[in-house]
Amino acid sequence: MSLLPKSRKARRRLFVVSAAAVVLGGAAVMAFFALGDTVSFFYSPAQAQAAKVPAGRTIQLGGLVRPGSVAKHPDGTVEFAVADHAAADTVVYRGDLPDLFREGQGVVTKGAFRQDGVFVATEVLAKHDERYMPREVTKALKASGEWRGEGAGIAEAAPAQAGGR
Repeated sequence: MSLLPKSRKARRRLFVVSAAAVVLGGAAVMAFFALGDTVSFFYSPAQAQAAKVPAGRTIQLGGLVRPGSVAKHPDGTVEFAVADHAAADTVVYRGDLPDLFREGQGVVTKGAFRQDGVFVATEVLAKHDERYMPREVTKALKASGEWRGEGAGIAEAAPAQAGGR
């Protein structure tokens, strides 16, 4: 007994469907591998520590800029701490910060951790009006118990203990 249909027309249809499935499967695999290097996962400082993000992997690190942590160096490098309720990470960024960047406000940085645990940012994003905060930062703050409501008292939140990585 043969697995192929007896009808020539049915065999041709089966061959076309099989070829299309192989082509689509190959395209899906190629897309997965091509996108693998460009996907950037979002972490709060506590989540990054728990996940043990490897050095060099590009991620987005978000939270609140710890008050009193911003240090501008003469070479144009800015160093600050991004914190959530449980942890904080030191971020180093070289370039111009957004106009709305300030201490106590939400920020999302994109970059990678160095071997020494310092996060080197290639991009810094700040909120664009008084009530906006990126969805990922809002979720992370709510999960950690740091969220204080729609735009109320975010800067008044108790700063997280220095932990770094």
